[in-house]
Amino acid sequence: MTTTAPPPGALTAEPEPAAPGPRPGAGPARRTRLLILLTAVGLLLVMAVLSVMVGARSLSPGTVWDALFHFDDSDEHVMVRELRVPRTVIGLVTGAALGLSGALIQAFTRNPLADPGVLGVNAGASLAVTFAVAVLGFGAASQFIWFALAGAFGLTVLVYALGSIGADRGTPVKLTLAGVAFTAVCGGLTSAMALKSTTTFDVMRFWGVGSIGGRSLDILPVALPLVGAGIALGLLSAGSLNALALGDDIARSLGTRLAVARVSVVLAVTLLAGTSVAVAGPISFVGLMVPHVVRWFVGPDQRWILPVTTVAAPAFLLAADIVGRVVLPSGELQVGLVTALVGAPVLVVLVRRRKVSSL
Repeated sequence: MTTTAPPPGALTAEPEPAAPGPRPGAGPARRTRLLILLTAVGLLLVMAVLSVMVGARSLSPGTVWDALFHFDDSDEHVMVRELRVPRTVIGLVTGAALGLSGALIQAFTRNPLADPGVLGVNAGASLAVTFAVAVLGFGAASQFIWFALAGAFGLTVLVYALGSIGADRGTPVKLTLAGVAFTAVCGGLTSAMALKSTTTFDVMRFWGVGSIGGRSLDILPVALPLVGAGIALGLLSAGSLNALALGDDIARSLGTRLAVARVSVVLAVTLLAGTSVAVAGPISFVGLMVPHVVRWFVGPDQRWILPVTTVAAPAFLLAADIVGRVVLPSGELQVGLVTALVGAPVLVVLVRRRKVSSL
């Protein structure tokens, strides 16, 4: 059976342009990805419940229920209402902000081993907070949260500007080196200001380790709108980040407005990282590990990486906080130390892999 060519001048259907993002079939199927997202949601719910129940003094589900809905003045009910519920809520907000900001930084720089700490965002926020405490005398997170945002934004802009100088603009290696350099400078200035005053040192000693314990829900009216805006901006940037992964020229040809996409990502990272640092201190490795592990399961599509990371990161942070409460015979280990102890070996494994998960 032979086919005949269409006559001259006949209309033929033109192929539709490819949608921005990874090629069709890349990564797991949509149903598998949806199952992964639902699993992450279930894990988050379990960790939230355990966060309220487990600690130096474990509580039964009935006690927790009575404390939430039939409150009296008993020690157990006060513990749930005044300590564990605020701690869990702070962990949910901070974990989501840390995870999503790390995923955005990795996609934005095309560096799968980047996170807000590596690129100096956390260091800038920490420096600004230390300045607010040492020079202006602020002592509450609700007071210096705006300084953290300003510091995070300033360092993000400086790192990207310095890393974009030259012909090969904005390569992952240059951005990482610039971030490491600014982190060292900001770390030195932060330590110098903290050591000049015992009052500043006492405030920064506990805050600088990174903890979701001992925080008040009074910060939430300020933090929640900022984190919510950052999450919305980040999730809406998923399609643009998929296009940017193909290169600037291809992204532009697909209709992506590069300047708008980059400003949106920078603003989202600033809101998320700056707010999380102001609320809980500079907690490391969450923004590095969780997006990378999520990428193993869902593939390179940012439309799945970002939402799954937003759910999985707070689950990981709450799990680390629970471990920190029970691992020591007396007292507890701050969550920032737990994530560092877990994250350092994971980072070594990631570096030693022959092929790091692609973006």
